[in-house]
Amino acid sequence: MVQPHEPEFEQALAELQTSLKPFLAANPQYEKALQIVQIPERTLQFRVTWEDDQGRPQVNRGYRVQYNSALGPYKGGLRLHPSVNLSILKFLGFEQVFKNALTGLSMGGGKGGSDFDPKGKSDAEIRRFCVAFMSELFRHIGADTDVPAGDIGTGAREIGFMFGAYKRLRNEFVGMLTGKGLNWGGSFIRPEATGYGLIYFVQHMIAKACPEYSLDKKSTLVAISGSGNVSQYTALKVLELGATVCSLSDSKGSLINEKGFSKEAVEKIAQLKLKGGSLEQIWESLGEGYTYYPGKRPWTLLQTIHIALPGATQNEVSGDEAEALLKAGCRIVAEGSNMGSTMEAIDTFEASRRTGKGIWYAPGKAANCGGVAVSGLEMAQNSQRLAWSTEEVDQKLKNIMTECYNICLTAGEKWSGETLEGDVLPSLLSGANVAGFIKVADAMKEHGDWW
Repeated sequence: MVQPHEPEFEQALAELQTSLKPFLAANPQYEKALQIVQIPERTLQFRVTWEDDQGRPQVNRGYRVQYNSALGPYKGGLRLHPSVNLSILKFLGFEQVFKNALTGLSMGGGKGGSDFDPKGKSDAEIRRFCVAFMSELFRHIGADTDVPAGDIGTGAREIGFMFGAYKRLRNEFVGMLTGKGLNWGGSFIRPEATGYGLIYFVQHMIAKACPEYSLDKKSTLVAISGSGNVSQYTALKVLELGATVCSLSDSKGSLINEKGFSKEAVEKIAQLKLKGGSLEQIWESLGEGYTYYPGKRPWTLLQTIHIALPGATQNEVSGDEAEALLKAGCRIVAEGSNMGSTMEAIDTFEASRRTGKGIWYAPGKAANCGGVAVSGLEMAQNSQRLAWSTEEVDQKLKNIMTECYNICLTAGEKWSGETLEGDVLPSLLSGANVAGFIKVADAMKEHGDWW
């Protein structure tokens, strides 16, 4: 049967298939698992009709891809953005399956959302949309079935509206969403988790590959893309540790300061983003040293970059930009976004790694799994009717990121199909893909999903 063209999903699948080749050559019985795991267990698509402030009906498409429940309830965010389509949600759900496996927590993988655009909408319009969206989605989710979370366009406000709608529809107060408010079942560190977890992962990479660029040194230059939740907390953690943040960006352009962003500037940008603003509106008020480049991403705008952390969206580092990062002296690229690098960029990173002195690349499914890890910890707290302290959650997050790094490193050494000589580092891309796949495939076999 001919399938529709799904470029983002096909890219994610091709990346996994390439990484698995050495493992499948040694373990051909897993070929059948690969065939089965790439098809979602369930795909939901529905109409969302809501009322705008003029009383007119508006309509959007709603989706939930329940990809795989071998390791636990489906778990993954809800994205509200005009670009949302089935291909993007399938790629995100597919990546989520293996990302969640790497956390060591009992979570399956899924993803959902709508092509609704919250930008430019009033609070009342967003509330009416969220209620309409949940009036269909509530039939398909639950604390032990499918636990969605936030994503692009879905922040604390939207999670609150959706939780309230579910509670009224089902007449029950359960942890069926994560990213909740602290007063009603949320977890400390959840907003910060993806950015903080990314830095905890990167610290292990730096210690092994380039300790001279430790994040406690002001001379270490860090380029970050994006300016949403992930990038804000990535930048704040880098500044807390002592290194220099040289860039942030959004869909309209990049903001550069070669001498470094201040904590106050990052906090100002965070406040702006809560109101749906763009960097071009604020950059001149941030002080000296800031330059705004409309229509550009940060990777080609800096003379020197030691560590690059894409944190915006998929395919935000191209092959040419990967070459620019190499020329800028970059040693580590770790994704805060999902599939942040194109296949051409990944090929450039991996080829440079094999020389023993290029870029060491960590894919999003490993480097940014801290967000969903703390969502899993929020689920655990809800199940126990307990709330852990900030210090407890942060320590658990550090432990999860350390374990994830070690799993990826070990699997990369064993299954990359390469002979590692001299200063050549193992492929974390291969390691993340193979380790995540084996864990999910083994559970599926024990459940009778393949034989």
